Amino acid sequence: MRGRQIMDQKKQVQQTFGKNASKYVSSRTHSTGEDLKSMIDWLRPTKDTVALDIATGGGHTAKALASHVKSIFVTDLTKEMVEHSRQSIDADNAYYIVADAEQLPFIDHSFDLVTCRIAAHHFPHPEQFIKEVKRVLKPGGHFLFIDNVSPEQEMYAQFFHTFEKERDPSHARALSIQEWSTLLNRHALRIKIESSRKKELEFREWVERTVESKEKQGEIESYFLDASESIASYITVKVTDDQVDSFTVDEWMVIAEKR
Repeated sequence: MRGRQIMDQKKQVQQTFGKNASKYVSSRTHSTGEDLKSMIDWLRPTKDTVALDIATGGGHTAKALASHVKSIFVTDLTKEMVEHSRQSIDADNAYYIVADAEQLPFIDHSFDLVTCRIAAHHFPHPEQFIKEVKRVLKPGGHFLFIDNVSPEQEMYAQFFHTFEKERDPSHARALSIQEWSTLLNRHALRIKIESSRKKELEFREWVERTVESKEKQGEIESYFLDASESIASYITVKVTDDQVDSFTVDEWMVIAEKR
């Protein structure tokens, strides 16, 4: 994806998140979760830590970190998301900047900690994002990454990317754990600790967050209901009276250290 395609993808992200900003602040998927608590236990930040949160969305990661660090720079490509996160975080040591994850407006070796949670599947150029993370991290600094990841099996991956794109046109592509691991290693970010899990999503909240049309919501629900037995089992589709209650996606959480 290059040039015009990349610009179009980023404009789509801004449009999608701009009009749905408040929904991402209140989203249970984003505002709660084991990972928000686990990341503090894993990272053990101190009052000397200068942190950067990339693609903050509703600001939940930055909010969880703010009281544990010296300062945190909260960034997002979408102005409306930055404004909503400012209201939600409400911390004196937080600084808010509209910024592109693939072209960060910071000098080299600026941060002790960089975080990015449930966002990178919207980035059109994941390797450029990883290069930027490495660039702005201090030597020995840590990168916390959390995102939905693509299944390794092609059949499951194709189904996953189809429903994600149908529900959210700003979805670029979720990489697999193997693909992310390769990028981290290629750019001298050594994995220290990692964990993967099946994350359950309540279907109605998930689909209504970005899809207004009832007809389109129905088409996406039918896609789940028509899934093969193997796929339905893999994503743990739960159905009551021909309506999808919930399903799962694969999520990966990792801390890498800059060598």
